[in-house]
Parts: sequence; structure tokens; C-alpha cells
Amino acid sequence: MLREMRQGWLLMAVIVIMGCSAKVQAQDLHFSQFFNSPLTTNPANTGFIPDADYRIGANYRNQWVSVMEVPYKTISVFGDAQVFRNKIENGWLGLGGVILRDVAGSGNLTSTKVYGSIAYHQMLGYASLLSAGFNVGWANKRIDPTRLKFPDQFNQATGFFDAGIPTSVVFDATSISYVDIQAGLNYAYFPNDKVYVNGGFSVHHLNKPKETFFTSSDFDNRLDPRYIGFLNASLKVNDQVIVNPMAYYTNQSKASELVAGASFNYNLSGDGETQLLGGLFYRSGESIIPLVGFQWKNFRMSFTYDVTTSSLSTYNNNRGAIEFSLVRHGFYDEYNGNQRQSLCPKF
Repeated sequence: MLREMRQGWLLMAVIVIMGCSAKVQAQDLHFSQFFNSPLTTNPANTGFIPDADYRIGANYRNQWVSVMEVPYKTISVFGDAQVFRNKIENGWLGLGGVILRDVAGSGNLTSTKVYGSIAYHQMLGYASLLSAGFNVGWANKRIDPTRLKFPDQFNQATGFFDAGIPTSVVFDATSISYVDIQAGLNYAYFPNDKVYVNGGFSVHHLNKPKETFFTSSDFDNRLDPRYIGFLNASLKVNDQVIVNPMAYYTNQSKASELVAGASFNYNLSGDGETQLLGGLFYRSGESIIPLVGFQWKNFRMSFTYDVTTSSLSTYNNNRGAIEFSLVRHGFYDEYNGNQRQSLCPKF
């Protein structure tokens, strides 16, 4: 009986730790602006930069401020570049890396992940490109049990949880680390300077790393593989407008997410150096995501806001998440001011 009760407390602890969310898997490296987090979307994106030779960027997401005492906060910094472009016939390598940090829930469940990525890109004729890549990373998660309350700490006399009441939940570890592996493929088609289409598929957690604070648990605590597919296009309507329709789907265990929509670039300066960005996306069954942004020369900043449309809107007043992205594209000095041909439409 005691063993069954302890297993019950452990199960409740896991639920509390993970934020009581049935969609916890969807929180894995989760950004609404997936198109501005290329290396976490697909490692084959490493060095796949249609309009530049290198890029660096940062993303920030703050989620569920209105319904959680400690909201989810996710930060990422990434960079990648094309190498050996002039030494490999009709192809090149991409090298890059990304650092992620996520803090979630009352127990300060903190995730820190560092990945290194490599990809190979091969031109297929003059109008298409095939890419394959993988990344290997180190992940660490830690928890502060002193900030958690468990079912056996509920004081029936007062009707509140009491941290002074001993709990039977004992963590075998409060910090764990593991190796994580991802792989992916990309294909791009660009028949002329007004049309660009790209699609990709990737598998994350290929090695199914074990992730648990309870070494004595009877549960299988290995991460299930996460599958991500995306499609996007860039269509030049005229010298003032470029439209970018796109869709993203991910599935892990029993959790899935579908995001679809479009953004546009509006040419403010005539030469394309100054652009206004706008767009609207929809996360199926969950939220509407408007986007606004601005591009100046090689810098692009964008902002999205998740407007909750699910039943959760009753509790959070439609306030889901805010997200910022800043990306800089650049060219190597060896071009001496003469930029190479872009694979996607540009002003």
C-alpha cells in the first residue's frame, strides 16, 4: 500500500513539475516564429541562407503570464554560415550552433541546451537545391524541489499546502544532463527570381535520451522522437510586395501542433533596404498569431502575439504569449561589395 501511495505521489510530482499540461511535449524548443529559429526547426537549415552567406539571431518568448505564477520563458541565440562555397562544385557546407534556455513553472524547471550543427547543400541543376544536416547537443535540466508543493503537504485544517509538512516525494537528482541528436532534409525550388518554394522534414531526439529526476521510477522516461515538417514559399507580387505563405507541423508522442499563415514584405525605400513586415498565422485549435516587424539593411526585427482562441481564453483573457526575434544577415568581405545571386525573390 505504501509503495502504491509513493508511486502516486511521484506521478503527481511529475505532473506538477511539468506544469500540469497535457501538451507538455509541444513545449520542446517551441517558438511561434519557427521561421526565425531555423536551426531548431531543422538542422538541414544550417548554412541554408538563400539571400546571404551568414546569419546570427536571437529569439525571446514569454508564455502564459496571466495564468501561471511563474510563466514559461524561452531564449535562444544562434548563428550559422556557409563554408567552402568556392571549393565544392555546385555545393557547400553549413556550420552553426544554437544555445537555448527555458525556465518554466513554480519549481523553476530550467532547461539549458547547446547544439552544434553541420549540413551539406548540393545544387540540382540551376533551379533546385537538396540539403541534409544533423546536430549534436548537450542538454541539462534542473529543478528546485523546495519551491514545489505535493499532495501529501496539503493541510486539511487550513485548506492550504504547508511546506512545513514533510513529503514522501524524494528526488534522486535535481540536475540531469544528456546528449541529444537531430537530423533533417531540405529541398528548395527557385525557377526564377519571383518564385521560391522550400520544404523540409526533421527528426529530433533520435537517440531517445533518458530524462528523469527519479532513477527508481517505473516509468519509461525516455524522450520520444519529435517529427517536424514545414513548407514555405516566397512570391514576388511586384516591386513593392513579396508574400511568404508557410506552414509548420510537429508531432511528439501524443502532442501535435499545426501552424499556418503568411507574412509579407513591403518595400518602403525603393531599393529594398527598408521594409515593413506584417503577417497573420493560426495555431490549430489554440491561437491566432499576428506579426509585425521592420527590416533595415541586413537587420530584421519581428514581434508576434499569441491570441488564445481555445477554452483557455476563459482564464487568460486571450493573452497567450509574446515573442521577439532579431536576425542579421551578412556577406563575406571577399565579394568586395558585389553580393552573390540570391536564391529567393528580393527587391
